[in-house]
Amino acid sequence: MKKTSGFRLALVGSASLLGLWAMPATAQQMAQQTAQDQDSGIEEIVVTAQRTAQSLQDVPIAVTAFSAEALQRQQINNPLDIQLTLPNVTFTKGNFTGASFTIRGIGDLCVGVTCDSATAIHSEGMPLFATRLFEAEFFDLERVEVLRGPQGTLFGRNATGGVVNFVNAKPRMDAIHAAGEVEYGNFDSLRVKGMFNLPITDNLAMRVAGTYLRRDGFTTNVFDNSRVDGRDLYAIRGSIRWQPTPDTTVDAMAYYFREESNRARLQKQLCQTDPTGVLGCLPGRRDNGFINANSTFVGTLASNEFLITQGGPAFGALGLGSLYGTDPYNFPGNTNPNSVREVRTDFTPNYFAEEEQYMLRIAHDFGSIKAQVTGMYQRNAVDSQVDYNLSVFNPAVARNALNTAQAFSAAIPGLANVVNAISSGNQFCTSLSEETGLGAYGGNRLCSGTPQDFDRSNQIVRAKTVEAIINSEFEGRFNFLVGGIYVDTVLPENSYYVNSWGIDYLVGVLGAANGGYLGTPFFRNNTARYTLRSYGLFGEAYFNFTDTLKLTAGLRYNNDNKYVRARSTLASFFVPFGTTGNAFNSPAAAGFDGDPGRPGPQQFQVRDVSFSEVTGRAVLDWKVSENSLLYASYSRGYKSGGINPPLQPIFAVPENFTPEFVDAFEIGSKNSFLDGTLRANITAFYYKYKGLQLSRITARTSVNDNVDAEVYGLEGEFIIQPTRNLVVNMNASYLKTRVSADKFLANPRDPSGGRSDAVIVKDITNGSNCAVVNNGPGGQAATRAFVTGANNAINAGVIPGLQAGAGLRGPTDFPSDSGLAAGVGGAFGICGVLQAVGAGTPFQMLPEGVLSNLRGNELPQAPQYKFSAGAQYTFEIGDSASLVPRIDLAHTGASFGNIFNGFINRVPAYTVINSQVQFNGKDDKWYLRAFVQNLTNNSAVTGLYVTDQSSGLFTNVFTLEPRRYGMAAGFRF
Repeated sequence: MKKTSGFRLALVGSASLLGLWAMPATAQQMAQQTAQDQDSGIEEIVVTAQRTAQSLQDVPIAVTAFSAEALQRQQINNPLDIQLTLPNVTFTKGNFTGASFTIRGIGDLCVGVTCDSATAIHSEGMPLFATRLFEAEFFDLERVEVLRGPQGTLFGRNATGGVVNFVNAKPRMDAIHAAGEVEYGNFDSLRVKGMFNLPITDNLAMRVAGTYLRRDGFTTNVFDNSRVDGRDLYAIRGSIRWQPTPDTTVDAMAYYFREESNRARLQKQLCQTDPTGVLGCLPGRRDNGFINANSTFVGTLASNEFLITQGGPAFGALGLGSLYGTDPYNFPGNTNPNSVREVRTDFTPNYFAEEEQYMLRIAHDFGSIKAQVTGMYQRNAVDSQVDYNLSVFNPAVARNALNTAQAFSAAIPGLANVVNAISSGNQFCTSLSEETGLGAYGGNRLCSGTPQDFDRSNQIVRAKTVEAIINSEFEGRFNFLVGGIYVDTVLPENSYYVNSWGIDYLVGVLGAANGGYLGTPFFRNNTARYTLRSYGLFGEAYFNFTDTLKLTAGLRYNNDNKYVRARSTLASFFVPFGTTGNAFNSPAAAGFDGDPGRPGPQQFQVRDVSFSEVTGRAVLDWKVSENSLLYASYSRGYKSGGINPPLQPIFAVPENFTPEFVDAFEIGSKNSFLDGTLRANITAFYYKYKGLQLSRITARTSVNDNVDAEVYGLEGEFIIQPTRNLVVNMNASYLKTRVSADKFLANPRDPSGGRSDAVIVKDITNGSNCAVVNNGPGGQAATRAFVTGANNAINAGVIPGLQAGAGLRGPTDFPSDSGLAAGVGGAFGICGVLQAVGAGTPFQMLPEGVLSNLRGNELPQAPQYKFSAGAQYTFEIGDSASLVPRIDLAHTGASFGNIFNGFINRVPAYTVINSQVQFNGKDDKWYLRAFVQNLTNNSAVTGLYVTDQSSGLFTNVFTLEPRRYGMAAGFRF
């Protein structure tokens, strides 16, 4: 037998995983036999993702599979790497400890605890929930399978976008096996991987594998010249395989992952600073600027002008500054570096993540009938903090406010308590993100030389899943598969906090005269409990009309029940100084209304919803010849709806969001040419979406809407192996997405909606924006005069409940390069006053702004073009060694970061080049490898997030990892 290349390309092809399953040992035997028989041509990959060993070329649906060798060869260490080589697939980190794996334009556009994933993540065919698997490093995998398209019948829970399935290497009983690798690279990166396989008896074996990664941060913090965004993690997996009889296999697996590092959830914050302060960041460009702090919740409510409306000019003197004065982020020396790898922040991020998985699977072969039962328990947790403004608040502004409060403490004794709570000597003390809600006023504080502002995102999830499958392997024309799955998921804690020294100061000033403060002294969106109970019953029938023509037809019944208990707090009720235990121990907390959607005060919003649907698919495939397959399929996908979090009444949003449905049509061709040295797989698809779920930020909280959409595209995957030593692979895809029906939403970046007669107003009572438009004569000038008149009424003290003397001004012009329509004006004001004054006039106050029709817009994270290519050549050295250089190039076309599209939301195209060379020692027992990833040090953006108006409309961007290079040494036997 000739020696085959240790680096031969594993199949990256289109295939279906439906209808397959047999014992895993059968797949191993087939794969070994294929490798033994093949001296030339393209190596096959055998998949068992649906439990039958079958070549990828024989299954009629789009899937890409990577063997363990292919993952190493193409330098795929994590999901950010894997998306580069897949057609119509993108991956980006998200803003709240999550990530979005988008397939054919369909990703995790829905954000929130009640959202299901559009792309389902599976391990060993079992669905994972809120998994941290995408944060871990790949190790000791048998393969990774990426199914493109709705999986509405057999695969776990529902997934309208697709499925990523990780298949671990299994224990082997033939002999002792071991492998290890040590890699060192720039950023002082150390990566270690290892595996040990031990046969205990002829029918019992165990396997232990693990990985460890430690590296310095990719980002320099110029504030203190430190490195942030580093990693320190490890994972370990143990598995046991027992075959008590030749027909019975029992697999048990335990997995643990843990990370504690200074990794940042966001990498860079960009802003075209708005000099007016009405928007914070302008919608024209993504500059290396800071938000105008006067636009934020703290900037407005802690302003001199707002405080005057609450207590007169004397009280106004306690403000942090004027709405028309100096921006606290704009002071000498505080600049946002131009490099995406540099930030200026006075807060060091911290990141903790943990995951456990335990699985037991029993499979038995009864002959023509096979059965399998699998149970899995998962627990994962994440807790991270980061400076959400990525900037430094001017300490001189804060010091002046403390001195003023101290001076007023004789007149308002409670101010002394405020000063003592939020300062210590020369340090400024900020409330910690903690569950009691007392913050700095309960002694829970962080003190430092600068005023802090940071957020915290944390979550705990536990899930239990049981799945049973029975399938037939009759010799006749008919076969079937039936099964069921039950999921019980509990989320006992999920919170998003926003902490700021300015909020601590503000809530103290507003409550000091009454002997307390307003609680909570930080924003907290808290899901106290969420449960998901879901089950599905599914089945497929397979009928062979002839030896070459086959029909697959399947149905699935889905039932999902969701329950959530949640609330949102920020300066929501009065808390006396000295309150202990919990802010809700305050007598005033009895009047807190956590559920504005129902009459009377409710401590929490409590909701439950249920959904049930039938989905399915039909596939007709024709084996044209031994080397060519044609297929056509229709599938119906479904993803259940959910519950939006509670918001204050002024920010009215739909209470629930509805399920999304997709009708997916696909045709494909799989071919092998030139005696098996050329493989060409081509797929075309069309999706019609009803109720596609997508999120937007309102009042510092993600809420979800539904839109209709159309998606269509082409995919081609090609492998050429003209000689045993040379392998070239190429993938290309085209994708077109659009919102297909009318959907009217206000763009938070531009509340004017492009109307030149509009005035954008920053509401000084909550930090949000509204818009005023004129439905009568007079146009732009009349609208401005109306807003000026309303502000003059506030200044004069004629508005009930508001003190005179605020000094609010009329509208001003935005800069000519603002990205807004010419003539749009901006002003500080009170939207409720504008609504009341405008009643019965042609002037209309729009709480969210002018609605824009999204029809025709592209979906986020959906580049029209992708292309990748790789080539390697094996140089034989003597009889048993080899040298294998390889280069890979991946190009991803331009896309948009959110549904509103436009230049400011554009994600430019980018290209990534990876290269490596590996020397394989005698009989591939050991190897040395030199590598470089992202050869050109491309800092391309992969995704973006736009914050809400009360935080200044900044844009967080997520980028590729920088250039990495290093050496690795490994062994295997």
